[in-house]
Amino acid sequence: MGPSVASIGECMLELSGSGADAWRMGFAGDTFNTLWTMRALLPAGAATDYVTAFGDDPFSTGQRTFMAENGIGIARSPVIAGARPGLYAITLTGAERSFTYWRSDAAARQLASDPSALAESLAGRSLAYFSGITLAILAQEARAVLLEALREARGRGTLVAFDPNYRPRLWLSEEVARLSFSEALALTDIALPTFPDEQALYGDASMEATARRIEEAGVGEIVVKDGAAPALMFGKGKGRLFPAVATEPVDTTGAGDSFNGSYLAARLLGDRPEAAVARAHRVASAVVRVRGALAPFEVLRAAFAG
Repeated sequence: MGPSVASIGECMLELSGSGADAWRMGFAGDTFNTLWTMRALLPAGAATDYVTAFGDDPFSTGQRTFMAENGIGIARSPVIAGARPGLYAITLTGAERSFTYWRSDAAARQLASDPSALAESLAGRSLAYFSGITLAILAQEARAVLLEALREARGRGTLVAFDPNYRPRLWLSEEVARLSFSEALALTDIALPTFPDEQALYGDASMEATARRIEEAGVGEIVVKDGAAPALMFGKGKGRLFPAVATEPVDTTGAGDSFNGSYLAARLLGDRPEAAVARAHRVASAVVRVRGALAPFEVLRAAFAG
C-alpha cells in the first residue's frame, strides 16, 4: 500500500509562453506541484490526494480529469456550483520567471467550506502538507477551520509539513501573515521555509536565525532552502549545510516545490534527513532544466534515484 498523503491548497490554470504570443495551458500551484513530485516518487499503492475546492466549469472538470489520469485523488474536496479555478501566466527573463495572477474568486478559497468533509480528507494520513499560500487564500474563519482540522489529524498521528512560502501580495499585512504562520508552525512537524521569504517577513539575518526562530516555535525538523545556494538542515539546536547540485537552469518554476516533495517522499520512505536533502537537491536541479512547473515523472524518478 505505502504512505497516504494529503496536500492542501490551490491548483490553478497555468499559462506558459512558447513564443510568438502562443501560450500552453497546464495545471499547477505550489502545494499541487509538491504533491505531483510525491506522486512520482512514492510507491504506486500510496494514496496521494489533493485537498481543495473545484468549480463546475469545463476547466475545473479538466483539472479533476488531469489529476485522475496521473494517479492523484481529490479526497472529499467540494465542487462549488458557479465557481471556477484561478489562473496565472508565466513570463521568463532568461531562466527567471515572473507571474501574473487572476485568482480573487477562485474555487479553492472555499476548500474549508465543509469542515466535516475537510476533516475526513485528512483523517488517517501519513502526511498532511500545506503552505502559506494555502492560508493566504482563505478568509480568517476558513483559515481557523483548516488549522483545527490539521490539529485534529496530527493528534491522531498524521505528520504535518508546512512551507510558509510568503507572498506579500496575498496578505492584508505582514502582521496578519506572521500571526497565521505562528499558528501554523505550532502544529508543524517538518518546516520547509525559503530564506529570502523569511528574511522579507521577519528580517532574519541568516538562515540559522530563520531555523532557530522556527525551532523555538516548536518545530523539530527544519530545512531552510535558498535557491541554488546550500540548504540548511536544522534540528535539536544544530545545523548542517548541504550544497545544491550545480546546473544550468532553463526555468526555475516549481524548483522549491519539487525540493519539498522529494524531501518529504524520501522521509516517508525511511531516509534520514541528510539523505533526503541530498535527494531533494538532485530533483530540484533536474526540474529547473524542464520548462513549466510539473516535470515528467520519469525525470523526477531518475533524479531521485541518483
